[in-house]
Amino acid sequence: MTLRQTLATLPRDTRDTLFLLVVIAWVMAPQVAHLPAWASLMAGAVLLWRGWLAWNGRQLPGRWAVAGLLAVAVAGTLFTHQTILGRDAGVTLIVMLLALKTLEVRARRDAMVVFFLGFFTMLSNFFFSQSLPTAVAMLVALLGLLTALVNAHMPVGRPPLAHAFRLAGTMALLGAPIMAALFLLFPRMAPLWGMPSDTMAGRSGLSGVMKVGNIAELALDDSVAMRVRFDTPGGAPPPQSDLYFRGPVFATFDGSEWHPLSYRAGNRALERPNSPAQLQVEGAPLRYEVTLEPHKRPWLLVLDAVRDKPSVAGMGAFMTDDLQWLTSRPITDVTRYQATSYPQFRHGPDTATPALRAYTELPPGFNPRTLALAQELRSNPRIPPDPTRDATPALVEAALTRLRTGGYRYTLEPGVYGQHTADEFWFDRKEGFCEHIASAFVVLMRAMDVPARIVTGYQGGDRNTVDGYWTVRQSDAHAWTEVWMAGRGWVRVDPTSAVAPGRTGAFERLQAPRSALATAMGTVMSPGMAQNLRAMWEAVNNGWNQWVLNYTQSRQLDLLKALGFESPSWQDLTTVLGALVGLAALGGAGWTLWERSQHDPWLRLLARARQRLAKSGLPLPDTLPPRAMAERVQAQFGDSAQGVANWLLRLEQLRYAAHPAHQLGALRREFRTLSWPAAAARR
Repeated sequence: MTLRQTLATLPRDTRDTLFLLVVIAWVMAPQVAHLPAWASLMAGAVLLWRGWLAWNGRQLPGRWAVAGLLAVAVAGTLFTHQTILGRDAGVTLIVMLLALKTLEVRARRDAMVVFFLGFFTMLSNFFFSQSLPTAVAMLVALLGLLTALVNAHMPVGRPPLAHAFRLAGTMALLGAPIMAALFLLFPRMAPLWGMPSDTMAGRSGLSGVMKVGNIAELALDDSVAMRVRFDTPGGAPPPQSDLYFRGPVFATFDGSEWHPLSYRAGNRALERPNSPAQLQVEGAPLRYEVTLEPHKRPWLLVLDAVRDKPSVAGMGAFMTDDLQWLTSRPITDVTRYQATSYPQFRHGPDTATPALRAYTELPPGFNPRTLALAQELRSNPRIPPDPTRDATPALVEAALTRLRTGGYRYTLEPGVYGQHTADEFWFDRKEGFCEHIASAFVVLMRAMDVPARIVTGYQGGDRNTVDGYWTVRQSDAHAWTEVWMAGRGWVRVDPTSAVAPGRTGAFERLQAPRSALATAMGTVMSPGMAQNLRAMWEAVNNGWNQWVLNYTQSRQLDLLKALGFESPSWQDLTTVLGALVGLAALGGAGWTLWERSQHDPWLRLLARARQRLAKSGLPLPDTLPPRAMAERVQAQFGDSAQGVANWLLRLEQLRYAAHPAHQLGALRREFRTLSWPAAAARR
């Protein structure tokens, strides 16, 4: 016997319970990545236990057993999260309550509690992710819960689940216009799922501290960091080699890690600067729009250099003295903003200032061979000996020449560096990723008393041929340097380009080792097909981000402007929404009346005849067929009601006719011309 046949022979209670458990498991599945391991295991074990009880027709556990499991769940939540409040603790508790409630479904009231807990758990998935796959999965969960709910309101017989599913789908489709209107017009004071994060630990992405080796780990992550749409004449974007998206800037080195200049012992937070950025721009601006994935840091990634504050809905933004743009709160949701960059700019003081000394400091006792190399380069006769002339360009070129000709190699796997990272790079390993190269270069520059610092961010990107957006991935994370030169200020120097010119020029990325699954897929699918499928999926996902997740109040007001409002406000949104809801209610009422008129017109005509005979003094039961009604009419009124009796006989014959629609109209018209007997007319 097949599984389908086995399920068909199960008692209805068992079938309905198993279906509900499958739906609940589907609702809980996305939460596994966010729940403590004990919670996922306990919830899965409870659902399996409940399914085993239903399959074997066993009794449900007693209330004391369920209470004991509930106590374990609450204690585990308190132990893991140190509270039962907040997002993570609350979701853990609601998942456990949903699982345990399935052990005491003894009446319809208990089933209703399970349904509503299921709906709430379904919504809690959006606290962690609002991506398109999550939305699709929760749409399936919604249809499953609605199907179980409709099925629970069919207590008689054994209605097929397919019938309940069709009714649930119809309900969802009928409610879709109202949901769309609420989405478009309900006033948005903040992001719908904008809840404070329980932790400041970001997901994969740039870090507030640069340890040699951590950016190389990002090169293994191919997930999207942001998407960019350039607003340029003719749609021509800037060259890939010029796409430097600025992130954290590091200027304090302790021998193993780089920190921002504002770093102080015991405090790694970025402080709001007091000194001006001293930014001077020239040339034509470059306008673009960025859709930034959440990274739980207060960083706006922009192309060098942005003079005016980027337009970010619902957030304040300010620029530090090292040209990094920060927001008033961490980026915890997909965020879209517009910015204007000036590729031609100057930044920093033109002449040496005491503040620049901070960019020449090095920790004592580290990298002695690099310090000796600095003295060697300094004593090179080709370096200008005149102290009135700036020797920095010549020193920078000497270091870059060493990188080009010294046999250095760009690699993702340089091994683990020890205490003297710069020494190992310059003299021993001679290989590394961008942060190894940038760190060693800055240490060498500072050892020659040249102000230098490290800038991290993203470099490059690839254009999606489907929607035209530029996709910047975590694997595009990059570290470069800035060197201060007299009369020019801070100048970008990318030492990685000296080792591997293709990294920024031809946009050649190091490929991470492929997994077994990727290798197998590569043998089945051509690279071109895989790339096209990937571009299509990312375009769809980007459309979801642009039109759904980033549908802000400003876009709502733009919609009202398109509808004719000159200066729309949230009061106008409420008015339009109320009008649409009122029209929808009137439409629903009209549809209900229309539906009633469509319910078996033959029965409705028979009911009218029964009502007319009741007025004539002949009440008849609803179960009486037309032939029996005709006999009663003849017995009650005699030959005076022969026309009515004949009409009833023709109505009964019509019930079994092949094409009754046009004949029913004739009987309906004849009904209005019949001579109905008076109440006093009796045989």
